Amino acid sequence: MKLLDKAATLAHVLRWRLTWDRRDTSYLPPDKLPDKFKSARAAADMIPDGACVISCGISGNARCSIMFWAVRERFEQTGFPQALTWISVGGQGGRGRAPGTVEEVGLDGLVTCYISGHTETAKSLLTLADAGRLELHTLPQGEMTHVIEAQARGEQSVRSHTGTGSFLDTRVGRGSPVTPNAMRQFAQADGDEIIYTLPAIDVALFSAPYADRDGNIYFQNAATITENVEAARAARQNGGLAIVSVSALIDHEPTSIGLPADEVDVLVINPRNEQTGSVAQYRHWPMFTAGASVDEIEAMTRLRFINKTLGITPRRSLLDRALARLGAKTFTENVAAGATVNIGVGLAEEVCRVLCESPTREDITFTTESGPYGGLPTPGIFFGAAINPQRLESSAWMFHHYRDHLDATMLGFLQLDSSGNINLSNRGPRMLDYVGPGGAPSIIESANTVLFIGKWMLGASVSIHGDQLSLDKPGKPKVVESVDEVTFNGRVGLAQGKKVFYVTDLAVLELTDAGLTLRALMPGIDIERDLLANTDARIIVPDDPAPETVPGSIVTGKNFQLKWAENNL
Repeated sequence: MKLLDKAATLAHVLRWRLTWDRRDTSYLPPDKLPDKFKSARAAADMIPDGACVISCGISGNARCSIMFWAVRERFEQTGFPQALTWISVGGQGGRGRAPGTVEEVGLDGLVTCYISGHTETAKSLLTLADAGRLELHTLPQGEMTHVIEAQARGEQSVRSHTGTGSFLDTRVGRGSPVTPNAMRQFAQADGDEIIYTLPAIDVALFSAPYADRDGNIYFQNAATITENVEAARAARQNGGLAIVSVSALIDHEPTSIGLPADEVDVLVINPRNEQTGSVAQYRHWPMFTAGASVDEIEAMTRLRFINKTLGITPRRSLLDRALARLGAKTFTENVAAGATVNIGVGLAEEVCRVLCESPTREDITFTTESGPYGGLPTPGIFFGAAINPQRLESSAWMFHHYRDHLDATMLGFLQLDSSGNINLSNRGPRMLDYVGPGGAPSIIESANTVLFIGKWMLGASVSIHGDQLSLDKPGKPKVVESVDEVTFNGRVGLAQGKKVFYVTDLAVLELTDAGLTLRALMPGIDIERDLLANTDARIIVPDDPAPETVPGSIVTGKNFQLKWAENNL
């Protein structure tokens, strides 16, 4: 990254950091506008006690921050609204640090039930759940979007095989509740399927780039669309309100309308609306918009620099980079060129980076569950958006698309066990430890090939000597006899005909009919001393074919070349 670009990006981050909590919930433009245009505070006054509210967006993308603040402000001043049920499909929290997120409504008595696919970042709401002051539920994001879509049609549930054999399956798990003694259940096993429901949505809050004076909504120059349209239609179908915050008014453009005026009840103009985290809509970055064509590597370098400066994403070590190269090698050996792919957060993003810096990039269509199709998925506070997306769709559309077209996905994991089960949703016993499954169950259900990317142990010390690894100090095993929570059931996935791999910093495993089977070792790693001695899981070490030791170029990166296997061209 050039020095001048780095200085400009630092200035951008600093300006955002110094102003990120500025707002005016009473703002109304000076021009006379129709009555449906209101201040954020006036819009918040319309939310009744006990309502079910959904806020749309994901991570830092299209946050309806002004409405979070307005609802909080009203509650702090009046004590109303009370006892809200709040839904957010994707993660919308600020990890207790960033303001203007869904955490603003995490006040005792304001929200008493929170339902989300990804809970980890919503620390204020998890704190209430930990204290027994809030009922916490989690569901797979794909099924959540499809229930919202169903509510817009006047239906209340969807049936799906997603989550079968996992904690979501009430035949073997708890279903949707995370907090003990929950009063409601939104996932109920029925035959070989699960029936997913949500409370009837009364109020939909979402952010969009622009509106015209007639109240039509426009999504051009957005980074994501997520559940905006489906949520608005669901609220109105249920006799409720669709409330949208826009950055500015534009001229009427009939061919560009994303949501007609007659499907919106209240419009709030907030000049400080963001396109995505740190990027004001009025200064939107073209890289995130449909049809953009910027240098992907240069753009990604900028975004990684911002995340690093903010401390949002972890610093990646040389070992992490070696793991990423091993993941990319495993991917190209087992996935065909021309694949449609979904990338998760964490170390899977590093694998994506390696793929994108190789010639294989031309033969991969990356997608994001929040709706961007094509382009390069973005990390950290930008997760959910993409650089150079071909087009932006809704989350519900993307999950439908995955059902027939998703070739592969790469996801992280917290634990792996002898049966090939994965825990990627629960870090520990406290509510504050709960991560949520995100879109993973829905994505895995659709994917033909699944690669889980992670470490063999947590906190281990592994050093690199030339092109060899050395395990200097073991850590806490992540490959265990039995996971603490089954987010993905390995046997169910295998029965569906999926290819399932587990790529770690020490070795690659494949799930076979016989069990977890060792396929590849990092150079310098000993099977008995380093692998089997540091797991209680049952690992099969085959004789024919014997596990390969991968080339030293995987460790060093020198002369590392990534190409498709001949049978995958």
